[in-house]
Amino acid sequence: MATLCRLLGVSTSGYYGWRDRPPSERSLHDEVVTEKIRLVHAQSRETYGYRRITTELVEEHELPIGRHKVARLMRRAQLQGVTRRKFCRTTRRDDRDRPAPDLLQRDFTAAEPNARWVADITYVPTWAGFLFLAVVLDVFTRKVVGWSMSSTQNTELVTRALTMAVARGRPDRVVVHHSDQGNTRATTSPRPVDQRA
Repeated sequence: MATLCRLLGVSTSGYYGWRDRPPSERSLHDEVVTEKIRLVHAQSRETYGYRRITTELVEEHELPIGRHKVARLMRRAQLQGVTRRKFCRTTRRDDRDRPAPDLLQRDFTAAEPNARWVADITYVPTWAGFLFLAVVLDVFTRKVVGWSMSSTQNTELVTRALTMAVARGRPDRVVVHHSDQGNTRATTSPRPVDQRA
């Protein structure tokens, strides 16, 4: 032990004094509070963060405690709540591109299937990160005719969804394909889909 203390730059007597010293009142109190935090966290199905746990301890357990202390004890105990969904921007208009004309003129109705399709990208937050979902919807039936998922947001994500829509819908006429014209929109498409919208 003397060799270890010397290597770590700690006096032997200081080490034994620290080892044999009884835990402080603060340490004992922190252990009791940590157990209550664990209980509230478990009862919330591990969803509560330090703010909600603090509220629960004060109101339900009548334990006067501050948020900063709860946050510190949760970090030490490696407890974490479910955070709000982070914002993820799915498409960005490229101002250098000439905007395509809006062939629908904000009229999202159709007289028959496979006449007008609308498309968009959304995201699903997962423990491993964002999962991107591209969808093509038939305006008349309101059914998803094509979709694609990927961990990356790129042109292929959109073209796969559009290819699926063409394969499943088998349109026999020109279809107006409307999107928000973000810079991840499809740059090529199977015939006979009109992508000018």
